[in-house]
Amino acid sequence: MVKELERHSRLRPVVAVTGQHREMLDQVNQVFDITPDFDLNILSHGQTLYGITTKALIGLESVIGQVAPAALLVQGDTTTAFAAALAAFYQQVPVVHLEAGLRTSNRYNPFPEEMNRRLASQLTDVHLAPTALARDNLLLENVPRERITVTGNTVIDALQVVTSAPRPVHDPQFAQFLQRAADRPVLLVTSHRRESWGAPIGHTARAVAELARRYPDLMILLPAHRNPIVRDAILPPLEGLDNVVVTEPLDYPDFCQALQRSTVVLTDSGGVQEEAPSLGKPVLVLRETTERPEAVSAGSAKLVGTDEYRIVDKVSRLLTNRAAYDAMAQARNPYGDGAAARRGVDAIAAFLGVGEPPAEFDPGT
Repeated sequence: MVKELERHSRLRPVVAVTGQHREMLDQVNQVFDITPDFDLNILSHGQTLYGITTKALIGLESVIGQVAPAALLVQGDTTTAFAAALAAFYQQVPVVHLEAGLRTSNRYNPFPEEMNRRLASQLTDVHLAPTALARDNLLLENVPRERITVTGNTVIDALQVVTSAPRPVHDPQFAQFLQRAADRPVLLVTSHRRESWGAPIGHTARAVAELARRYPDLMILLPAHRNPIVRDAILPPLEGLDNVVVTEPLDYPDFCQALQRSTVVLTDSGGVQEEAPSLGKPVLVLRETTERPEAVSAGSAKLVGTDEYRIVDKVSRLLTNRAAYDAMAQARNPYGDGAAARRGVDAIAAFLGVGEPPAEFDPGT
């Protein structure tokens, strides 16, 4: 969206970041050549949701006051997105919500993301919904149809940019993993969400360990989240398993390569549920609910929760049953066609009176 806004003749983006995930933020900005105009740098050890919310809200009060923007764009379901929308509302600045309308109908799952999205929607003037289902969720909440544009998801735009040309591998452990994997099947595992902390992540780790022992030819890649709560639960059951490789969090280009190289993806990440089907990779979702049910309906993803026996059963089926694998790998991707950012910018321009509204994304065309 930032790069598409830069190309628009009548719009100029001013980029503000809060910086609570510094190691992930900086490398992505470098990949896409984005230099923030404002960096609140709110990261602190042991920060809580209270701290993130209040620091972001206060910091953005100053930014909005200095910039006096025509509109404020927020993305996704982060606490930052909710706090930024509230900060804009307090100064009567219109809010544009990218990736609007995703719902699970369970306010505590995912936590706090489900309520972040719902609260941001109440403050939003322009809803950029990635899918028709997301649009319908907003309509059920009495959002006027004229305030919604179905765009597809910009995560697919970014994925297409990064995977369109070969890139060098940065992480040396991942480079060694690729050499060892050669023609072997690969299971990519990511688990970090707050509602999975503790016992659920432990169950997932035991399932992965069982898969490693049951299928010695299977190579398992686990980019481990840096949160010690996550690591203390997920790493001990995997110790001593030669075909399990644990790395630091991969930068975005390396992670895209990991997705491309994977055979099956096991994840609790929202974005990965969209990225993997775009590359024809079956996704088993380590959650009981998902705000992205389109992939489940299309057949490219399945909810497996964190029961270790269910995880082992479902992964095993994909590794040993070619028909079951092909049914998921060849399913339709409902999340985008690479033009979501253009549609989103056109919708913003139309709202601000400097352009025409776009034709909406239709995965059936």
